[in-house]
Amino acid sequence: MTLPDRHRTPVDPAEITEYLLSQSHPGGRTKAEFFMRFGFRIERRQELADAIREAGVSHPLAAVVQSRHGVRSAVDGSLRTPDGRTPRVRTVWIVEPEGPGPRPVAVERREITHARRVA
Repeated sequence: MTLPDRHRTPVDPAEITEYLLSQSHPGGRTKAEFFMRFGFRIERRQELADAIREAGVSHPLAAVVQSRHGVRSAVDGSLRTPDGRTPRVRTVWIVEPEGPGPRPVAVERREITHARRVA
């Protein structure tokens, strides 16, 4: 199962510039460091918006939770980056009762767990 109304997934430009790529935001600073390591820049904020949207609509849902604000959906997948690497992320989307479609409310890096080799 994938995000509903996948064709309508707005990403607020202010979320990108004032939080995800802001080195001065107390809560966003570590996220900005993470994204900038992969070549994202505030001057080209649309690249990150497009990558978040693509990550959200290109992978199946990992979790769905009903909240008082709407339906929250988590999607685990890879993020296309300017430098060509593809880090694993979780994008979290909300579909509000009267909203236009899913909108991202969180982007978190995911650690890759490696299987141990058995001798």
